[in-house]
Amino acid sequence: MATGPRYKVQFRRVRAGKTDYRARKQLIISRKPRLVVRKSLKNTNIQLVIPAKEGDSTLVSANTVELKKYGFSGTGNLPSAYLAGLLIGYRAKKNGHEQAILDIGLSHATKGGRIFAALKGAVDSGLSVPHDPEIFPSEERLNGKSIDKFRKTNISAQFESAKQKIHGEFR
Repeated sequence: MATGPRYKVQFRRVRAGKTDYRARKQLIISRKPRLVVRKSLKNTNIQLVIPAKEGDSTLVSANTVELKKYGFSGTGNLPSAYLAGLLIGYRAKKNGHEQAILDIGLSHATKGGRIFAALKGAVDSGLSVPHDPEIFPSEERLNGKSIDKFRKTNISAQFESAKQKIHGEFR
């Protein structure tokens, strides 16, 4: 281990690989709420967060587990991320939040991935988030038709039904 007067120990969260403080600083400087998208193998969590001195404060949140009440069974796939994004976008608009900036954390920005499916859901609900439309997944992947071909399921029918129920709840 390096020692001496010029050696500086990194912050604990940097050493643990949990925080990129340069990126976080730029997001905070924007003075907009952050649309935080975090994914795991089974779920996608989306939150609208504002910074505060005591710590970040969550304004609204959505999780793919909540989609079960709308009749959608899958939780770790692209259509579920889109629906969760749609859900948080409507909730944010209902609470008076019109703008946000995307925060993907330490996740890799993969074109057409779950993170950008969630972003498309938030944008489709009317939330204003700066983005490039080329990063969104194709419509076939978003509505689950590609999953239906591969697994011979009815994900696309569940997707349309859940999407209509979410639209109906917030209209």
